[in-house]
Amino acid sequence: MRNPIRETFELALKLNASDIHLHSDQKPILRVDGKLYPLTTESVISRELMDQTVRDLLRDDQKQELATNHQVDTSVEYDDLGVLRINIFKERGRLAMANRIIGSSVPELSQLGLPQAINQLVDVPRGLILVSGATSNGKSTTLAAIINAINKKYQKHILTIEDPIEFIFKGQKSLISQRDIGIDATTFNRAIVGAMRQDPDVILISDLRDIESIENALVAAETGHLVFATTHAPTAPDTVTRIVATFPSEKQHTIRVKMSQNLQAVVAQRLLPAKGGSGRVLACEYMMMSSRIRELILDPAKINDIATLMQGDQVTKGVMSFDSHITSLVQEGKVDSDTALEFATSRTDMKLRLSGLL
Repeated sequence: MRNPIRETFELALKLNASDIHLHSDQKPILRVDGKLYPLTTESVISRELMDQTVRDLLRDDQKQELATNHQVDTSVEYDDLGVLRINIFKERGRLAMANRIIGSSVPELSQLGLPQAINQLVDVPRGLILVSGATSNGKSTTLAAIINAINKKYQKHILTIEDPIEFIFKGQKSLISQRDIGIDATTFNRAIVGAMRQDPDVILISDLRDIESIENALVAAETGHLVFATTHAPTAPDTVTRIVATFPSEKQHTIRVKMSQNLQAVVAQRLLPAKGGSGRVLACEYMMMSSRIRELILDPAKINDIATLMQGDQVTKGVMSFDSHITSLVQEGKVDSDTALEFATSRTDMKLRLSGLL
């Protein structure tokens, strides 16, 4: 029987696609450089073939989850192609699949176009480091590159808690344990709590989803571990605000204190269309903790001052804004002015930057 996942995966890799969409009774669709392209030369995937593909792909517990919740996450690895992160869901009573291409190798930090300051995160001994941004903006790839850089440099026990596992690491100087929620652990919270008894030096949490996972991540950071995690927030300052706002008002002061004491850095990301329309370029802002930022986190009346500090582009003090990095990308010829204006945090400020007035 045909394997539409593998067949389309092979073609997607040739076309440098990021995602594969498979729907019953439709032709495959790829996302390339942020845009969707139907594969008009490919065959329609019949409902019967889709049903059989899903049955072959899922474990019994995942089939039960799909039957109960009408969606389920999983992944598949092909030794010669790489890894697909898969969400299977129902639409109009039929099965469909959204497949994110992860790839077979972990990229080097130097390949991602990140500011040089991000390399410092490899050497942080303890605390919490967050990578934020919208879905499909490269957060997992950045964290994987950082983790692998630690793996190459230090003798540590690195423990990842993921849903599902996206990159397969190969231990070099470090020992790496990877736990897949649903296979190796029942929930994020149980896995994070259990991690405290597994002698890790570094913990990667693929997503801080709720109050419990945030609290447990902070406990891990407090007890001397280096914790990496992703969040969904548009900017570095918004990341702090959203985490605090997740908690009820009576607990927010405690969380502010814990964040001010344990947060080491926030990195936020956006993927921009490359100049000329071929590929995408990573734009980044970062906020390394300083005594001033810790003071602002503690004071709810001054939390918005963090954004003002970021726009000041005090790189020597450990901050860089999106607008500063995007301006650099324009100057380097990697993105055009219209794209810079579209993706800028402040369109007005970006106009001034591009005209040389700021």
